[in-house]
Amino acid sequence: MSALIEIDRLTKRFGGFTAVDDVSFTVARGEVLGFLGPNGAGKSTTMKMLAGFVTPSAGTARICGQDVVDRPVAAKRQLGYLPEGAPTYPEMTVAGFLGFAARIRGFRGSEAADRVARAMQLTTLEGVRLQPIETLSKGFKRRVGLAQSLLHDPPVLVLDEPTDGLDPNQKHEVRRLIEQMAPAKAIVISTHILEEVSAICTRAIVIARGKILADATPAELSRRGASLDQVFRDLTLPKDAA
Repeated sequence: MSALIEIDRLTKRFGGFTAVDDVSFTVARGEVLGFLGPNGAGKSTTMKMLAGFVTPSAGTARICGQDVVDRPVAAKRQLGYLPEGAPTYPEMTVAGFLGFAARIRGFRGSEAADRVARAMQLTTLEGVRLQPIETLSKGFKRRVGLAQSLLHDPPVLVLDEPTDGLDPNQKHEVRRLIEQMAPAKAIVISTHILEEVSAICTRAIVIARGKILADATPAELSRRGASLDQVFRDLTLPKDAA
C-alpha cells in the first residue's frame, strides 16, 4: 500500500505553548485512521496543518507527494477537508452553497451540476436542497460540510468529528459511506469517541499533549479498556491533558 498522507516531524508552537510536538506518521490508501485524543490534545491543530490552514512551526506534511508548505495548492487539490464546525455561508441554500464550492473547485456546467447532485445523494441532502443553511439542524449542517469535502472525489479525506450532531441513523449512514469510500482513499477521522473508531477505522493513533502515545488497531486499543477514559488511564495520562 502506498502512503497518500505523510506527516514528518510536524510541530506547532503558539508562543511558549507547543500544541503539536514532533509528530510523524503515514496513512496508506485503503486505511481509515482514527485520530483520538481529549480536547486540547493537538488533533485539530494537526489536521489544520495537514489541510494547509495552519503553517507548521517545524516539519511538514505531504498529500499524494505534494508538500503542504512548498506546494499548497497542488496538495489541496488532492484533499477533501471537513473542519471542526464546518463553516458555510448560512444565507445560501444547500444546492447554492455546493454549487459555489463546485465552481471554486473548477467545475462548470453539467459536470458541476452532476457533482453537486452526487454529493447530495451520498449525504442524503436532496430533501433540503433548497433550504437556507441557517435553517438546518446541526446534523444537516454537518452533512452539508461533508458533502462539500466529497465534491471533487479526492484521494485523501480529513474529517474532523464527521458525525458530530448526527442522530443514530445519520451516524450509521455516514459510517457506511466512509466504509464504501475507504478502499480507494486514505481517510483520517478526528474524534474523542472510541466507539467511532471501533465502528469504521482500521487503525487508531492516540495523541495527548501534542505527542503520539499509541498507534494500534482499534481492537488492540479496546483491549486496554471499555471506554476512551479507560484507554487514557491505562496510558497513565490524565484525561484532561492538553
